[in-house]
Amino acid sequence: MTKTAASRDFPCEACSVRGCSICAALNDNDLRRFNDIATAVALAAGQTVFHEGENDTYLFNVVDGTIRLSKALPDGRRQVTGFLFPGDFLGLSAGGSYAYSAETITQASFCRFERRKLMDMATLFPKLEQKLLSLAFDELAQAQEHLVVLGQKSATEKVATVLLRLSDRIGALNDGILTVDLPMTREDIADYAGLTLETVSRQMSRLRKLGLIADPTKRQVQIIDPPALRDLTGDL
Repeated sequence: MTKTAASRDFPCEACSVRGCSICAALNDNDLRRFNDIATAVALAAGQTVFHEGENDTYLFNVVDGTIRLSKALPDGRRQVTGFLFPGDFLGLSAGGSYAYSAETITQASFCRFERRKLMDMATLFPKLEQKLLSLAFDELAQAQEHLVVLGQKSATEKVATVLLRLSDRIGALNDGILTVDLPMTREDIADYAGLTLETVSRQMSRLRKLGLIADPTKRQVQIIDPPALRDLTGDL
């Protein structure tokens, strides 16, 4: 990690993601104790937060930036398993080691917690414990949804699904058009959807010809007709 600072650099009371992160489970008084066990960490783009298989010593709350989660396949390829954004929680595991690698796509900042200290605090504050349990269930549900994307959907359905999921998290609506500034590359999207880069490009071209999207740049997609694109996902 390129920079570590005292927790006062990211005071919990002024945190921009307090209302949508794990901290939302605590009141102002409890938050002061939470702040005492937090360490502020900032990383440049392209840095590793942790590697798959490392001891799960720390847990992280994403304050700013975009994170890519991935697993290494036996043949050396990678499978991108998700993208995290401000307010997301990172590092939950069940076996004593991280089940995936986490890397920064953009410059990012975190609140880092020693797992032992955070779990000790969770025993003192039931709402925090419930929030952690809820996060674990959410992560499981997202993993199951990703399996459906990988195993059952067509290439068109996969790309449409990924674009809509990203728009739900980082899209901006203006005059009925959803604009998504993509911090990740098309290769990242391909590795997430279980497609080749060429297939993603073809499907983006198809969606563009159908008048459902526009992509002024490789890092921006405009969803012109969100309901029609949703119909293409194959979801009910």
